[in-house]
Amino acid sequence: MKLIFSPTRLATVVFLSFIVFGSCKKETSADTTQEEFASQASSEADAESDDIFNEVFDNVMGVNADVGFGGTGVFGQMNPGTSGGTARLTACPDVTITHLSSTNPFPVRIVMDFGTGCTARDGRTRSGKIISEYTNRLIYPGAIATTIFENYTVDSIKIQGTLTITNEGEVISATCLRHKWKVVVENAKLTKPNGNYTEWKSTKTITQVEGTCTPLILLDDIYKIEGGGQGKVKRGDLLIAWNSEITDPLIKKFSCHWLVKGAIRVARLNLTTSSPWVATINYGNGDCDNRGVVTINGVPHNITLP
Repeated sequence: MKLIFSPTRLATVVFLSFIVFGSCKKETSADTTQEEFASQASSEADAESDDIFNEVFDNVMGVNADVGFGGTGVFGQMNPGTSGGTARLTACPDVTITHLSSTNPFPVRIVMDFGTGCTARDGRTRSGKIISEYTNRLIYPGAIATTIFENYTVDSIKIQGTLTITNEGEVISATCLRHKWKVVVENAKLTKPNGNYTEWKSTKTITQVEGTCTPLILLDDIYKIEGGGQGKVKRGDLLIAWNSEITDPLIKKFSCHWLVKGAIRVARLNLTTSSPWVATINYGNGDCDNRGVVTINGVPHNITLP
């Protein structure tokens, strides 16, 4: 079975058009324009951070079948309408595998080296290294993979931090595993060439809810994503801190390219849940389509997901 996650990557484009900087005020300003800008900027920063680290999750899982599932992230792209086959996005990165024990297959260190720059078919240019250590293959309960970065950039954004994936699933039978991963991001920092940055941390769980015992049939696989994050974004002279929370579990069907259900709430710190400047994105009621709704200050905005 292969996975293609990056669930909140779909939300990133929703907020990119909002980041237009004018004169900056203090975060405590009650000015309506400032509150709306803060809501929009924090939403964009949360989505962008999730985007980057969901992709790293895909790469750590996808580097090969000895440590994960193989064939996800930059190592291939599964067509959701088929039951097998991958198409490699690019010839890079160079992968180095080091067994850290002379007697056991694990632990293993894997270095994904994108060199000084590599543009994949997804249009993103990556450079530097992703370095992961695995205690066991990530499909097995108890396995842990810890990932750090060395001069790693995505489209000129420098990525720092630690990603830890822990398998909290269970063995149902000799041929049946219930997959569940706890995904923790700590001390993350995304720095842009102009000096703007986002600091971020996140804890989420990804749980398989259907298709558990049919490993050769991919189209019945369904996962739910729960959890949230917290961050701080600097844009010019403005510094905004926020919390994000998945208020309704995000649902990802293997048979659908998009999230089909769920909601995310993003709010500046110290705002009440009833504040009009809490941003929400809703992915629908279960239908497979590329539509969503973003609501800020009670105003819904229909969006098209890529």
